[in-house]
Amino acid sequence: MDPGDPACDPASDPATRDPTGDPTAQSVPTGQDPLLFLQSLQMLWSTRELRQLREEAWRGFAALDDPLTSLLDMLDGSQGWRGRGPSLEAWVACELKRWLQTRPRPRPAQGSPGLKQLQARAVRVLAESPPSLVEPLVSIFQLQDADRSPLLAHIHRLHQEGRFKEAVVLGTKLQLQPDLDFETMSAPLLLQDKVHLVERYVDSLPDLQQRLLALLDSWCQPGFDIRVVARWYPQVTSVRLERLSPRELSRQVLRLLERYGLDPALCPNMITQQHLAALRYLCHKRLVERSLSQESWAEHVQGLVGQNQWLQEQLLQLLTAHNDAAVVARCVLDLSLPTEQLPATVATELNRLRLQEGTTEAPFEDREDDHYQLPIAREDIHFLASWEALSRHQEELLQPGQVVGVDLEWKPSFCAGGRPRASLMQVAVEGRVFLLDLPKLLSPAGGPAPRAFSRLVSRLLSEPSVTKLGYGMAGDLRSLGASYPALAHAEKQLRGSLDLLQVHKQMRVVDMPAPGVDGARGPRGLSLLVQQVLGKPLDKTQQLSNWDRRPLGEGQLVYAATDAYCLLEVYWALCREPARFHLSGDLARSLRLGRSDRSRMQEPPRLQKALASPRQVPAEGVAIPEVRARAFRVVCDSMLQGLARSLRCLGVDVLVLGAGEDHRRAAEACNCDQYLKVSKDMMKQLVWLGSHPEGPSSTAGVSPGCCHPTGLLRSFPPLFLRFGARAGATHAVSDLP
Repeated sequence: MDPGDPACDPASDPATRDPTGDPTAQSVPTGQDPLLFLQSLQMLWSTRELRQLREEAWRGFAALDDPLTSLLDMLDGSQGWRGRGPSLEAWVACELKRWLQTRPRPRPAQGSPGLKQLQARAVRVLAESPPSLVEPLVSIFQLQDADRSPLLAHIHRLHQEGRFKEAVVLGTKLQLQPDLDFETMSAPLLLQDKVHLVERYVDSLPDLQQRLLALLDSWCQPGFDIRVVARWYPQVTSVRLERLSPRELSRQVLRLLERYGLDPALCPNMITQQHLAALRYLCHKRLVERSLSQESWAEHVQGLVGQNQWLQEQLLQLLTAHNDAAVVARCVLDLSLPTEQLPATVATELNRLRLQEGTTEAPFEDREDDHYQLPIAREDIHFLASWEALSRHQEELLQPGQVVGVDLEWKPSFCAGGRPRASLMQVAVEGRVFLLDLPKLLSPAGGPAPRAFSRLVSRLLSEPSVTKLGYGMAGDLRSLGASYPALAHAEKQLRGSLDLLQVHKQMRVVDMPAPGVDGARGPRGLSLLVQQVLGKPLDKTQQLSNWDRRPLGEGQLVYAATDAYCLLEVYWALCREPARFHLSGDLARSLRLGRSDRSRMQEPPRLQKALASPRQVPAEGVAIPEVRARAFRVVCDSMLQGLARSLRCLGVDVLVLGAGEDHRRAAEACNCDQYLKVSKDMMKQLVWLGSHPEGPSSTAGVSPGCCHPTGLLRSFPPLFLRFGARAGATHAVSDLP
């Protein structure tokens, strides 16, 4: 430990006890000269023998007639403490403070002439003392209770000399903030980006905290020039102008508002700057990325701008910077913005639009063919706003063994106040999507219907046999729990989930951008994953729409359903061809099942039912003749090429039909008239078994080379496996007629 370091806990350091071991034993004679005492410690100080130095110091303190007066005599008679860096005098002051704390002894009474004289001397020392001496002098001489006039005069002198940090630190130590002008004390430090010192200065003082926010907010005022403030303090030579822009100051104000728990309405200029930043973002989304609908853009912008003339001018500047006059004119018309300063081309286009009736959407809207399309009919999208309607679909949502996609939507927020509450929960199952109106289903809080809905959500999340798919699911569930106390434990209840965001991070796709490195106008996140796996990105124009509005628009309903259902299709596609994306065949097992209870599960509960046919499962004790893999002939359509490759690896004779071939001629290729009917459920069980080589316990002892883990194929002659595809869907499993 550096002997010059005063930071030491006297309660935990054995050296804070009397080094002699006997608090009553004093063999050192009293009346020792303070300067001689200081000289006697100099040798030990130079060798950094801390323990021995402390023992000698404590013996010396006991030998002094008046330790307080002696300390001031030492400081007056030496010069070492006036320089920079650790000094013996500062160390002695810190040790004397500790010694006094462990040795209660009579001190001059507060307000007595003797103490006032000592305090006056201590204040004169403070005028030249480094920061390391401030704390012990304030404590030893009780300066926080002393006459404030000389202390305030000293702080003002420090400030006039340009020693702003020392002035603020001393004012904080002496608790003199109420007697000092806040702006005068804090502004120089804020100009130097020393906000942390000002935060300490206002700590536990709510009035000063509000004044700090008001000062910073005044610097955020539109058109305010911070260099004017800098000229008031010529001693400040290192002004951090880059840290004093309205954007940076707004961030500081927002952080302090959250720290102090104050109302953002106290900072109107910060709110205006936030609105401007939001306008820049929305104009970029609408005019550059083209990923926001005109309707949603106009709604958000109108709420941000309102009647604020300055924001209207800023918005017009943002719009006119875009070179598409038709788009700018449409925006001006939708928002009823002032037209006096519009460019001539925009004004002409605006007049043309006003003459038209039923003006259509801006011409650059993306076409449907450019994006992934929901493969289910509109009537299969169910918007559920009551427990009575939802309860009719409980069994469908909780069906064991199925895979569901889960997503959330909430109204975007562009101002201070935290993340808004979740407004919609989407749950997609094969062939259907359920849109759950959370505000309706969870109100009134504590009612019987909200309690029933909360139990349903908990059962769905905690059921390990139902695979829940999401993209950043943990964050969504945290938002859900923060929005509704009844679902506060949603994230902890999750079992049997697969976060496709984690899968996405491990994917490698040839000739496709990696997540997070694509261009500004390219797809990101889930949209990028859908493009990489299914060929087209998601249409995100409704992502930033108002999800609190009721009724939701048709575009919002389709978007919400698409966001959840695409998770299923991505999962199915990855399971069919994991090698294409350099993933293991069993995604759930390789990426996250080790962290859930599903790793300890037996085969899915419907497996035994699926294998219950007498043709497939013979009576117990009957010997089953094994049929080697090469004895099988399998025909797959073009959508099951991944299965075909897996079967070929086992030695099965596989024929893959082209997309245009007639499947009724497939039997001729196999020269057989027997069909194995494979339902969706059966196919899921086969996929599950194929990814679990150990299989059920009844399959132990299967010889190598057999194309089965369960004995399912042993009792069949050469077969034709036919898998059809439902119209409009991309999965390749359906019931046969």
